[in-house]
Order: sequence, then structure tokens, then C-alpha cells
Amino acid sequence: MKFSIIYEGATSDITRSGEARLYRDMAEQSLLADDLGFDVIWSVEHTALTWYSHISAPESLLAFIAGATRRIHVGHGVICLPFAMNHPIKVAERVATLDILSRGRVHFGVGKGNTVQEAGAFQIPLDQITAQVDEAMYMIPKMWMQDEFEHHGLIEIPPRPIHPKPYQDPHPPMYMACSKPESVMIAGARGMGALVLGFSGPEEFARKNAMYRKAYRDRNPADQVGFRPNEHLAVLCPAVVLEDRDEARRIGVRGQRFFAESLAYWYAGGPPPDIPDLSIEQQTEEMERHKKRVLAFLDEVKITPTEQHTGYYDFDAAYGTVWDAIAYVERLKAAGADEILFLPQMGTIPHDIIMQTIGNIGRHVIPHFRAQGD
Repeated sequence: MKFSIIYEGATSDITRSGEARLYRDMAEQSLLADDLGFDVIWSVEHTALTWYSHISAPESLLAFIAGATRRIHVGHGVICLPFAMNHPIKVAERVATLDILSRGRVHFGVGKGNTVQEAGAFQIPLDQITAQVDEAMYMIPKMWMQDEFEHHGLIEIPPRPIHPKPYQDPHPPMYMACSKPESVMIAGARGMGALVLGFSGPEEFARKNAMYRKAYRDRNPADQVGFRPNEHLAVLCPAVVLEDRDEARRIGVRGQRFFAESLAYWYAGGPPPDIPDLSIEQQTEEMERHKKRVLAFLDEVKITPTEQHTGYYDFDAAYGTVWDAIAYVERLKAAGADEILFLPQMGTIPHDIIMQTIGNIGRHVIPHFRAQGD
């Protein structure tokens, strides 16, 4: 089993200096993770989502981290593939270049950025996004394998040599971002790893694991994306790990509430996130009130709520002591996880708490599982 960190770039300080500090902190945290035996630093890609995510150029962030570290891998979790956001040729060139310079430490995840706020910034019609992403994910690995590539479809690419080719042979492992059950099954059917990024908890993850494994097992070789089948299921794990269990839960729930409310601001018509430092009981009460507001909004716009909408309001996470974190990871392992994507950065969580969390996971949680052969 792999143990990694994923960054969303959530921040409660949206000033210019606050953004700069966010990036410096992520770099310092990644250096510590490298020293302590974590496997991968993953980064999302989002555009124009204030508070929720300030990582819009993950290729630059991951290149900096790869250059500053010795052994840890770097993962695009994910690159948005609509053509106007990231042209397929440029994606192939950037990923291959980073793979060469990192000596084969790159993981390549793909996704959509399929909201009016993000795709609309690039004037991409929402009804074209899925088709463009599907076309691009099949094209890019072919660019790495062919001396000269051409394509005729939703996008036209005349015959051209695409350089450079990746360090890994035939190319970096490929993944899909998955939140809905349907996307998990698509990832399996296409022979790709699945990055399950919702706050769904072990029970829901186990259900998706069963779907993924069946889809992967029954897949049609003709549907394979790329030339490196990758049966791999990674799951999100919000984490604050401290000596004081109550303090870790108080800080973690506050961060999760910020994450939920910043997401609801963009996708459910909520107010800007404003999360005071309350007791755990008060934060829980506020989260329940906010959940009811989101459910009312969904009812108003006639959307049936699923765990994708409500999971952000459940506190089933690695908030607590080292032994609390070990117990939670054990549940994710039993549910079928091949990789744990620890999420210690959720907007209101201070840098020193994130460093303590990474330290406790790296010095205690990871060695516990490594001793078991994981």
C-alpha cells in the first residue's frame, strides 16, 4: 500500500501574500514528506475557484517539488483535458519533460474541470467536455509511442513528431479522477488507476472498490487507455494527527467545514466561507445547519442528493492521535485501498499543524503498516 499527500490548494487567506505563503508551505511540507518515506505528492488543477483551490498550474508546482526532493514521486491528480484548458500536445510534452527530469517519478491523472466557473473561463461548452477529455486521454499516450502523430476528430492535429518521449517505458502510469460510481467503473473498464477524491468514508469506498475491480477484471482490451494497464485504487483521507485527540478533531473538523463551505459557495449558491475557531460541538452543529441548507438548495434545483454532496459533512476521517489514524487507515485498507491520499491541508489548518501531522504519519503510521508488509 502507498501513502501519499494530495494538495487542493485550499486557503482562507486569499491575499497575494497569503497565496505566496501557501506555496512556500506546500514546498516545505513536501520536503518533510520526502524525508519521511511518503510515496507521492499529488496536486489537483483548478481555475478560478477562490478559497477552494488556488492550484492552477500544477506542472510548475510539481516540477519545483521534483527538483527539490530526492525520492518522492509527483502526481498530477489531475490535469484537466478539455482542449482549451490544456492542449493534448502540450500535456504530452510537459508530462514527458517532467518524467525525464525526475527520472521516472511522474504519475499522470486526467480529469475534466467540468463546471461553468472553470470551463466557462475558457469558453468551453459544457456539453463538449466529456467528449474532449475522452478523446485527449486516448491521444496523449499515442503521442509518446509514435514517431509521428496525427489525429482527426473533435480536434485536428496534422502529422507531427511530438518530443520528448517519457523516461518511463512505455509511459507514466495513468489515472482518472473519480467521485461518482460511474466514473470509477469507467476508470476500471479503461484499465486506468482511480483517484477516489470524495469525502465518502470506508463503507462507500468499499462499494466503489467492488465496482472498480469488476470493471477492471471484465474490461475489453480495445478500451485500454494507453499502453500500461494500471489496476490501482487510491482514496482520499482527511487527516490531522496530533498527540491531543480533542485538539486534532477540533482543528480537523474546522478545516473540513471550510472545505465544504468553500465548495458550496461555487456549486450550491452558498455564502463565502467564514469559519470561526469554535469548539468541536459548535462546529458540528454549524456543519449540520450548513448541510441542511445545501440539501434545500439541491431540492430547489431538483437534484437528488448523493454521498458526493453529503460526504463533506461527515467526520469519518483520520482526526486524532497516531492510533486513531492507524485505525482509520486500517478501515480504508480493508475496504480495498491501494493508496492513501492524506489531505492535511484544508484552508484553515495552520502550517505547523500540517507539519506535525506529516511528521506523525511518517514516523508512526507508515512504519506501522510497513512492518506488516504493506
